[in-house]
Amino acid sequence: MDNALILIAEDEPEIAAILTSYLQRDGFRTVSAADGETALMHHQMLKPDLMLLDVQMPKRDGFSVLAEVRRRGSTPVIMATARAEDLDKLSALHVGADDYVVKPFNPMEVVARVKAVLRRANGAMGDPAVIRVGTIEIDTVCYMIHVVDGGNETRLDLTLTEYRILEHMARAPRRVFSRGELVDACMPESDAMERTVDSHVSNLRRKLETAGAAGHCAVVRGVGYRLLAE
Repeated sequence: MDNALILIAEDEPEIAAILTSYLQRDGFRTVSAADGETALMHHQMLKPDLMLLDVQMPKRDGFSVLAEVRRRGSTPVIMATARAEDLDKLSALHVGADDYVVKPFNPMEVVARVKAVLRRANGAMGDPAVIRVGTIEIDTVCYMIHVVDGGNETRLDLTLTEYRILEHMARAPRRVFSRGELVDACMPESDAMERTVDSHVSNLRRKLETAGAAGHCAVVRGVGYRLLAE
């Protein structure tokens, strides 16, 4: 949850900047949209883990955006409103928001609500089907890896062992894994020595770098390896 991607759909730059700052301070990744059409484009391309959605948005308002998001799937949505009548409308139309906040709001409260909604969503879904670390996306159902940088998406062609190593480290970003741990977790059926991990990780790092994700897989001298979001 700490590395979840939050889409902030807010047309007031100051509010968007404040939310971005507080969310990033708590370990979340963020992307912003200043109008409803851009919010839907980001939602389709980036597949955020949660959307903070303002009701009063240019081009397409929050209700229209939410209706389209709900048509596409079940992305958690927290709506923000500045008017009491909007709250009545939210309740009356049952538009499908997971939560709402009223402006002016305390950004720390918003972060707390984001965490609560994500916990509920993760609890309902079990293990996430897609794990994201920085620009790396791991589809744990299809065993597919993509590097997503803005609108560009590059698929990685990994061996099964390379995939296992990447997925294993991605489940605990920033944690350092020893070579022995990686052998036990990712190559249990083989008699591989710890130095074999170096070869697999070297190939994995090269493929990540070629796809534009250089620096994500880091060497910790004398200990092992870890996966970083940046």
